[in-house]
Parts: sequence; structure tokens; C-alpha cells
Amino acid sequence: MLPTRLDRESQEFKRSKDLWVEVIREYKASLEKVRQGGGPKAVERQHQKGRLTARERIARLIDPGTPFHELMTFAGWGMYEEWGGAPSGGVVAGLGRIQGQDWMIIANDATVKAGAFFPITAKKVIRAQTIALENRIPTVYLVDSAGVFLPLQDEVFPDQDDFGRIFYLNARMSALGIPQISAIMGNCVAGGAYLPVMTDVLLMTEGSGLYLAGPALVKAAIGQEVTSEELGGAKMHAEVSGTVDFYEPTDESALERIRKLVELYPKARLASWAEARKEAQDPLYSQEDLYGLVSPDGSKPYDVREVIARLVDGSEFLEYKASYGETLVTGFARIGGFPVGIVANQRLIVKKRGRIEVGGVIYAEAADKAARFILEVNQMNIPLLFLQDVTGFMVGKESEQAGIIRRGAKLVNAVSNSVVPRITVILGGSFGAGNYALSGKAYAPRFIFAWPSAKYAVMGGAQAAKTLLELEVEKLKRQGKEPSDEELKELYERIKGRYEESLDPRYAAARLWVDEVIFPHETRNWVVRALEACALNPEREPFRLGVFQV
Repeated sequence: MLPTRLDRESQEFKRSKDLWVEVIREYKASLEKVRQGGGPKAVERQHQKGRLTARERIARLIDPGTPFHELMTFAGWGMYEEWGGAPSGGVVAGLGRIQGQDWMIIANDATVKAGAFFPITAKKVIRAQTIALENRIPTVYLVDSAGVFLPLQDEVFPDQDDFGRIFYLNARMSALGIPQISAIMGNCVAGGAYLPVMTDVLLMTEGSGLYLAGPALVKAAIGQEVTSEELGGAKMHAEVSGTVDFYEPTDESALERIRKLVELYPKARLASWAEARKEAQDPLYSQEDLYGLVSPDGSKPYDVREVIARLVDGSEFLEYKASYGETLVTGFARIGGFPVGIVANQRLIVKKRGRIEVGGVIYAEAADKAARFILEVNQMNIPLLFLQDVTGFMVGKESEQAGIIRRGAKLVNAVSNSVVPRITVILGGSFGAGNYALSGKAYAPRFIFAWPSAKYAVMGGAQAAKTLLELEVEKLKRQGKEPSDEELKELYERIKGRYEESLDPRYAAARLWVDEVIFPHETRNWVVRALEACALNPEREPFRLGVFQV
């Protein structure tokens, strides 16, 4: 059992909690704004058509009383302002239980530009499909989209991870036997028409339209005049073309039909590590303590074992090589009953053998330890949880002579070739190569989450601003200008402010660098849900390392 030395009465603890209050208030306001979609008037227009909104549809589809774990809620945050914005990227996606089974649910939000696909919309759908494919999660698509947002078609249409990738993933998921059900509950036009037709089962509601080209485009292209119903209505596709499997009069009946279909699917075979799941035990310490423990501004050191004690079952943690490479903490635990290996940044200053090591920095010995631990976890075939709060790898003469590049490369190799499910949670800093070595987005974790205290960048704001300032001053000098002290100060603050804006985790979440921004006290619950989703894939690739630095 992990003992706790947390002083809840200390000024630092209380200050940290007070700082979190404002952060949470701001984030909850942001979430409320995002979840309004296109706004009250757009919602009313949807209701006047006799249709539900995306989130209303999902609420009726999932089992009563169960939560919907929404993913990528902040997709598109602060983007496309010149076009009126795209809250949540114009599509809602996440994990929900239907008839007791986990399903990925992807629903177009027709209150946002009639559900049109912005560049981030396509990327969000692709990410949701990728999560479903990697974890073998059955998927429901609730389709209500006007197709590609034409003013930005060049950013939506042609590239590898653009719109066409959606249909590619439909086909790949089908080939792997992952169930897919679609319901057309509004518009479904142009290339987007392929998505529902490529799934296992297709439903369509009265008043919806499914066609490669709408009536106006057909008239312009071939001069033929035809009504929407004749061209691609639900009855036509149910009775004439045979494209639709189930004709439904309303949203409600379509959602109930999906629930009945889901009930017919057999339960998935689980991964072998999931069979070792035991009855979950709550941590011995309150998760609310995390707010006093980890400051949202990253200003104070903390013992990451205290964080682990508030996430793992019974606060039991079997620490691996506890006295070696101490700026990374590694060990075994259970979360929600599942066995896991944990790699976490230690934020305390480590004093040992006359040497001081700075918390959050990866030193050569720590890189060695973590690489060896990842190999062990793959040998055991259990999932890996990374808790990131990293400033990067150690630099300097001693570190270079100790082989920091070689030993860091060893860690990157181990992470890259790891075949067990990996889940990453960013608690604070995620800077430079530390992001890579601890299973950042580029290393394909099954899920990646961030606290509102997370900061993503090559380096911190102050360091980056100083570097950028030096470059700017050199540029001015080449132009024959010598800035005054006051001008330098103003320039520094402007550069720093611009850089720090990009450090906000909503900036990262807007671009899908993380799957969701979560609050600290929700972390254990999110990790358990992610593990349950990962457990649906029973397949395991062979573990191969290739050339491995020693």
C-alpha cells in the first residue's frame, strides 16, 4: 500500500485547490458553450423538422441511466471563426453502452452548418473510427450531414487523412468483423453517401435524403427535374433501389430499431489480460486530493506516487526499480480490477550520491529503467498507463557523456514497438522529446487524455519567448533598428502571450492532439472506461524491437 504524506492543511495545498476552482469554472463554461452546437435557433429549426439533435439522439440510444463518455469535445475550438466556427467539429463522438455492450457512437450535428464536414470534422470521424478499429469497438453512425463544407473543400477532400479515409476505414473495419450500423436521419449527400451504405446495416427515416447529387445539381448536370423523394427519399430506397434495410417513420423509431439490432449481436471475445480482471477496489485516498496535490500552473513539485495512490485499486502499487532512475516512477497496479503497468514522471527533486536531479526531467538512468520496464510489461501482456508531466531529457556535458541520446533512443524504440494497449494522461507539461518518449500522440496510444493543467510545446513559454525574441532582435538589427528596453519588454510580452495561447490544452484538443480534456477527479473513471474499450480487442501482434541501443 502506498502511504500518503499529503498535508491537506498546508498553504500550498489550499492555494492549489483555490487555483483549480477558477480553472474548472472556465472549462465548464467552455464545455457548456461547445455543447450548444449551432445555438438555440439552430436547435429549434432541427426540432421543427421533427428531428432530434445529435446529443438528444445519443441520449435516447444508450442504455437509460448510463453515461456517454464524449471524446474530442473541443474539436475545432477557436477554429474557422471566419465561417462562424464549428463547435465540436460539427460531429459528436464517444463511447456509450447499448444493451449492456460498449459501442462507439458518431453523430453528425446538423445544428452546425447543416452537419457539413469541415477539415476537423473529417479528422474527428477518422480518429473515432481509428479508436474503434484498434480496439475492435462496434460502431453506430447517426448520419445527418450536408456533405463537404465547400469553401474549404481543398482541405477536406484529397489527402490521406481527409474525407475519403472515412470510407477506407469503413471497409477495413468491416473486413475485421467489427459491427457497424448506420441510420440516415436527415441529409446524406455526395461522397458522404458512401459511409452509411458501406456499413453492415442501414436504416433511414422518413423525410431524409440519400443521393450522390441533389435535385438542383442533377438539373444543372443533366437537365433532369426530379423531387428529393423521387431522387433519394427513404421510401424510394426501401422500395425501389433496395439500398435501405429498414425504413423508419421517425428518429425515435430508428433509435429503438438500432437497440433491437444491437441486442442480437453476441458479446465480444475479450483480450487475455482482461480475463485477469478482479473485482475493483476504490483507492484509499480521495481523488479530490489531486486538486491540492498538483497545481494547475505547474508551480510546485509533487510526489507522483501520491497521484498514483489516488488512481489505483486499494492504493496498491508494486514499484519497479524504485531506487534507480528516480525521475521516472515505474510499477504495477490494478485500475478498475485490470492489471496495468505505470510509467510516470516524478516531479520531486531527487538528491542522491551527491547529485541533484530535477523533477520532470528524464535522465539517462531513468530512460534505461523505463525502456526495460516497457519490455517487461509487453512480456507480461498487460496494458501500459503513462502519466506525463515532463520537461524533456537532461542536457549538458555530463548527460551527453552518459549517452542520453542513445538511452533516450532506446526508450523511444521500446514505446514505438510496444504492442500492448497504451493509455496516456498528460497531467502538466508535455514538452519536447519527453512527449514522444512517454507515448505522445505521434506514438499511437489507444487513448490520450489531458488535464486542464496540461501544456503542449517543444519548450516552455518563457524559454521559447526568449529564443524567439533573440531571433526577432537580430532581424531588427539587420534592418538597422536598435530596439529600446521598453520596446524589447513589449515585444517579449507579445511573443510570450502568443506562444502561451498555443500551450492551452483546448488548443491541443481543438486539433485532436488529445482525445479529451478531463478533470483530475475523473481520471480513474476515464482510464477504466478506456481499459474496458481496449479489452474488446483480443488480438495481439508479435513483439519485435529491431535494432535496439544497449
